[in-house]
Order: sequence, then structure tokens, then C-alpha cells
Amino acid sequence: MTHSIDAPADALLDASGLNCPEPVMMLHNKVRDLHGGALLKVVATDPSTQRDIPKFCVFLGHELVGQAEDAGRYLYWIRKKAD
Repeated sequence: MTHSIDAPADALLDASGLNCPEPVMMLHNKVRDLHGGALLKVVATDPSTQRDIPKFCVFLGHELVGQAEDAGRYLYWIRKKAD
């Protein structure tokens, strides 16, 4: 699960420049507003998101579809669990 995906995201969360725990707090709020099955792309610069975002997905039942690192940015594609 270390690849990016080509599917267009339904929503984007840019957490660049923010440090733990802000990216995950913003992610929690953003996911809440999406419909079940929606694909969210997250962009972050905090390396701790590599640990925190996969744990967030497992804990809340969302699917981490893909993740990648690109020039100091961490990219995640998360599919919200069905309602």
C-alpha cells in the first residue's frame, strides 16, 4: 500500500505545514462531512502522519486505498466506510 492512485478524489484535505495532532484532527472532521464510499485525498508534510493516518483508518474502519511520498509531502487516499 505504498502507491498512489489515479482515481479522482471526491474531496481534498491539505494539511501541509501542520504538525501532530492537527492533521488527524482535520481528517476526522473532513471525513465526517463526506458520504459513505467517498474518496478523500490528504496532503501532509508531517512525517508522523505515516503512522497516524493508517492507524486512524484502521481504528475507524475506513480504507487506506493508497499512500505515497513526493518531495517531502505525504499523500494519502482514504475511502470512507459505507454509512
